[in-house]
Amino acid sequence: MFLVFTAAGLLLAVNQIFNLRFFAGIVFLENRYLYLLLTTFFAPVFLLFPLRGEAGRRVPWYDVLAFLAVIASTLYFAWNAERMVLEAWEFAAPTPAVVVGVVLWFLLLEGARRAGGLSLALILFVFSLYPVYAGRLPGPIAGFSLSFADTIRYQTASVEAVLGIPMRVFGTLLIGFILFGSALDVTGAGRFFTGIAMALLGHVRGGTAKVAILASGLFGSMSGSSVSNVLATGVVTIPAMKRTGFRPEDAAAVEANASSGGVLTPPVMGAVAFVMASILSTPYVNVAIAAAIPAALFFLSLALQVDAYAARKGIRGLPRTELPSVGRTFAEGWFYVFAFLVLVVLLVYLRQEALAPFYATAALFVLAMVRRETRWTVARAVRFIESSGRVLTELVTILASVGLLIGGLTVTGVIGTITTDLILIAGGSLIALILMTAIACFILGTGLTITASYIFLAIMVAPALIQQGMNPVAVHLFILYWAVLSEITPPVALSVVAASSLAGAPVMRSMMEAMKFGSVKYALPFFFIYNPVLVLQGGTLLTTVEVLAAAVLGLALVAYAVQGYLPFVGAVRATAGGYTVRVILVSAGLLLALPERLTTIAGLALAAGTYVGAALLGHTERVPLVHRVPAERD
Repeated sequence: MFLVFTAAGLLLAVNQIFNLRFFAGIVFLENRYLYLLLTTFFAPVFLLFPLRGEAGRRVPWYDVLAFLAVIASTLYFAWNAERMVLEAWEFAAPTPAVVVGVVLWFLLLEGARRAGGLSLALILFVFSLYPVYAGRLPGPIAGFSLSFADTIRYQTASVEAVLGIPMRVFGTLLIGFILFGSALDVTGAGRFFTGIAMALLGHVRGGTAKVAILASGLFGSMSGSSVSNVLATGVVTIPAMKRTGFRPEDAAAVEANASSGGVLTPPVMGAVAFVMASILSTPYVNVAIAAAIPAALFFLSLALQVDAYAARKGIRGLPRTELPSVGRTFAEGWFYVFAFLVLVVLLVYLRQEALAPFYATAALFVLAMVRRETRWTVARAVRFIESSGRVLTELVTILASVGLLIGGLTVTGVIGTITTDLILIAGGSLIALILMTAIACFILGTGLTITASYIFLAIMVAPALIQQGMNPVAVHLFILYWAVLSEITPPVALSVVAASSLAGAPVMRSMMEAMKFGSVKYALPFFFIYNPVLVLQGGTLLTTVEVLAAAVLGLALVAYAVQGYLPFVGAVRATAGGYTVRVILVSAGLLLALPERLTTIAGLALAAGTYVGAALLGHTERVPLVHRVPAERD
């Protein structure tokens, strides 16, 4: 049943996006199309995610009932799609529609609990009913009140609630990119990218960890999913890191950071990036281009941390005799690169955002037939539909349910009030407002999914920063980066959980190390929110190069200081003087994030003086290469 519903949903999406009109001239209204997507992709959440605990061999009767209730309620609204538009059902829906709406509202909350957790469901419950009690709240958070029935009308029939921006983005853009990522996964792209990275970097100092960074970055830039990225590349990179001297928890931390970074990497970022483009009213390709430099800076700084770790621990790379050949690896998987180029050309040059991933998937499908190992078979096609359906079901459940939050805040008119109040609370201080935003992102991100926490803050907090003169693209990327930190931050840290299971490492210890390796990710957003030229917003070529150079140097200082190693000097001693050196270097690196030239010069002078002083005063020591890689037979 799940496969049938997934296939039906995919055919429905292809028909609508390519405007095929079912080959019979039939055109769907947008609201009817979106309700039918809820039928095909939301209903199966009750087949895939059990009420509690592990899934059993059979689907219990109450989940079957919920499954059928979703189908009935969404088909009811789809059938009445034209009446909804003509009769303005968001404010004047008949009583039967309200009853059906209550059923759909409850099912969305329960689906959100199953797919996104209890925290998400509770927050959505509170904000979905916000219009009911908004008029009784104190001034700053008071809003326009509605009855319960009118609230349900707006939530289920309005284009600003369940059918709001998240669902519209899903129906027009996201489906194709999810299909492309699933096609890469089932045809073995993870092995290809890992092989290429191993051939290029496996022999250098700490090479196995640098392989994890490159492979996860390449694969994650197309899959857009942190956990699937860990599972696709980590099965190779984590054992290799452990074999060359990395502790299990450190191997898990590196892989989790690299995989979560893939969500921030163009051309296929996470689902949030598509929602961001819609909120900003800009083509997705503009968001992808803006995200390119921050993503490159993140992976560079992570690689520098790994290099410092390997240098301090004396970790060598793998012998060249054990590494694959670049030429042979590329010959076996060149079509992955070709599909990647098809996607980029269609996105950047032809601006076919909705169609590009479908053509790239079709190209991958055809070219994969040239090799027996990647050839499409019936079993592989079924696995493709199944993996796509699982991701799409979870995604549409969260996106549709988050629409309840948007609807509750929109209809009460409270968004503009909160924006003004946040500015007043910050006392007009831009730094205080930015720090408040980061803290809010951090708190929400540890309890909610990335998508939910981003949408909430993009609606509630981003307008306040933009009103203070900050660049809109930089602000939204700032929120996205801090929301993604939930992937490596306790208590959620799903990427770390997946990586630690592969590494056989304690979960909490892995999370602590992941935060340490990801420390630059906490600092990087401050670089580009103060210097929008890092997200290619304004500035001349000379200014961009100057700011980029300062950012690279600043992040390098932070990376090496956190790991306690100074290039060309040695490891920093674990003494009071050594820790002082590390703190000063981190401070110098952060000074380079500020846009004023004076702070840049001060940061450079502070870093140079500390560097020389550490070497002359004996706060460092040379480290020999102590970790020899055991032979393959051992």
